[in-house]
Amino acid sequence: MDRQVKVDYHNPVKLSTEQAWAKVLEEPDQVRRQWLKDAIKSILKEQNILLVSHYYVHPDLQDLAIETGGIVADSLEMARFGKNSSAQTLVVAGVKFMGETAKILSPEKTILMPDLEANCSLDLGCPVESFIDASQHYPEHVKVVYANTSAAVKAHSDWVVTSSCAVDIVKHLRDLGKSIFWAPDKHLGNYIKNETGADMVLWQGSCIVHDEFKAFELEQLKKERPQAIVLVHPESPSAVIALADVVGSTSAILKAAREFPNQEFIVATDSGMMHQLRTQNPGKIFIEAPTSGASATCKSCAHCPWMAMNGLENLYRSLVEKRGEIVVDETYLAKAKIPIERMLQFTSRSSGTTKPGMVPGIGAA
Repeated sequence: MDRQVKVDYHNPVKLSTEQAWAKVLEEPDQVRRQWLKDAIKSILKEQNILLVSHYYVHPDLQDLAIETGGIVADSLEMARFGKNSSAQTLVVAGVKFMGETAKILSPEKTILMPDLEANCSLDLGCPVESFIDASQHYPEHVKVVYANTSAAVKAHSDWVVTSSCAVDIVKHLRDLGKSIFWAPDKHLGNYIKNETGADMVLWQGSCIVHDEFKAFELEQLKKERPQAIVLVHPESPSAVIALADVVGSTSAILKAAREFPNQEFIVATDSGMMHQLRTQNPGKIFIEAPTSGASATCKSCAHCPWMAMNGLENLYRSLVEKRGEIVVDETYLAKAKIPIERMLQFTSRSSGTTKPGMVPGIGAA
């Protein structure tokens, strides 16, 4: 029988109305839009500021990152890229835990965000007090947390993982005879458990975007598009994952789209991914997986409201006024870096590029 963190341990943690609220940005008109893009480019160049953007933010911010020497990537690669840059100021277009991760890996640098209130349902649904309380009931378990968590939760974990390396790391721990206390995404946790056979206690959080994909509607869409390859992010429900041709992280989805010869793809992840998918694969067709039935006002509403809080206007204000600086409590910085570096060490070893002894005790946690 699957073991799950009980509701008594504040799981799932309900988001308050205040926590769940995300601002809706107005799109600038075309004249203002072009002025903002030109002004942002000038500031980034003149002040040697690096812009790193997540795949899920507005296409304008993705394009600006690439055009100015930054990167469009997942949260960890954004932070790693920033760490390796000579720039002493980074602007992170994404959500708050991404800015915190960048600060943890580059504590000496200034990390700015367009809006510090851009949050994440997984992060909000796993407050550190509840995490500590729940994990204390499983003292022999290795605490493995998804990157979509606060610096405080990371500081109380043994490993941090991303969706691209989670299965391999949990397999490694399973082979060492370890049991896992996993947080916060229940769908990703369940997927990892099924893939590895590891003994896992699952926190019952979820991403409000991926949780909404619907298996019945996806099955119908597959019948309508029999030649389409179905690409699914593992934060999706298990019934949706079961219909996938490829299950993987954002980078795995991009790789599959490039490598499959098929011309049509159905994609179950945040619709922000469509920009890079279409840019990198001209001529191919990408269809958003359904999040609702036929009576809904939209067949797919798969876009994070907090990612949508990143826009040209607040990015410009952040650069001009140096507002939105990420501050991580000193008590968490060093502790949170340990499980992140442990993951980086592991993934480097897996690719054959590790220098021995970089992170002592990698197998012990």
